[in-house]
Amino acid sequence: MAGIYEHHDKSFGHLIQGSAKLETLFEGARWTEGPCWFADANQLVFSDIPNNRMMRWTPDGGASVYRHNSTYINGNTRDLAGRLISCSHGARNVQRTEIDGSITVIADSYKKKKLNAPNDVVVKSDGTIWFTDPGYGILSDYEGYKGEFEQDGCYVFCFDPKTSELKVVVDDFVRPNGLAFSPDESLLYVADSAYSHGADLPRHIRVFKVRDDNTVDKGKVFVTIDNGLPDGFRLDDMGNVWTSAWDGVHCYNPAGKLLGKILTPDVVANVEFGGPRRNRLFICATEKLHSVYLGVNGAKRPGAR
Repeated sequence: MAGIYEHHDKSFGHLIQGSAKLETLFEGARWTEGPCWFADANQLVFSDIPNNRMMRWTPDGGASVYRHNSTYINGNTRDLAGRLISCSHGARNVQRTEIDGSITVIADSYKKKKLNAPNDVVVKSDGTIWFTDPGYGILSDYEGYKGEFEQDGCYVFCFDPKTSELKVVVDDFVRPNGLAFSPDESLLYVADSAYSHGADLPRHIRVFKVRDDNTVDKGKVFVTIDNGLPDGFRLDDMGNVWTSAWDGVHCYNPAGKLLGKILTPDVVANVEFGGPRRNRLFICATEKLHSVYLGVNGAKRPGAR
């Protein structure tokens, strides 16, 4: 089904499987987000935010509800111990699911003021938890609970579980959204999805050099999306960025060159590499979950067992 691919550089052909089809694994959500692969359980966990639930998908069992009344969870990842780390729109926090199923709040305030509504999260190999706080979950009662912004801005945060310190890493985004590290963790990529609130607002991914003390430089624009906006994204083990967009998934090389696209019939929100060899790209697209096999493997991330 070569029609799903749009080539912008000949190297894109080496990153995909030209004969691989776009498979629809589940439909019936309102807005899918936050895919997180559990290799040790051979399952994908993802969020259906407006329906206030989390879903799981397995190759043998298909899709089922993972958690009802999820507090409008959005982004998900795993920590170094393999525990689920989630961003809650409804509770306005970042939380951890313990092995026994109980919930531990990691962060819900900064300078004694409520977080806006944490959105996406990633864990670094030193155990620090990095997340974005754009506030989409308090804009209405659709993906959370309508509320007031208490923070002075929409920040990118870093939480150190060893010291319990929560610090602002970047403070000049309009709507920081998806984030990911390069395979060697020397670079941090962060999406600004503010275009959703105005055609003159950012729809780009910025990239920052990460210092040893977990601060970053001023960064620069890595890419501007040509169709819609970037939401969530992942990197492969070659450092290419696979990002969501309105017409599908866009692939950029480490220099920011568009290599190609995987076209989908739905607006894409998030992607995740999974499968036993991390060569299957799971695609959260509006009310559906798709997947496609690629010719490249996803970068191995801390906790992604």
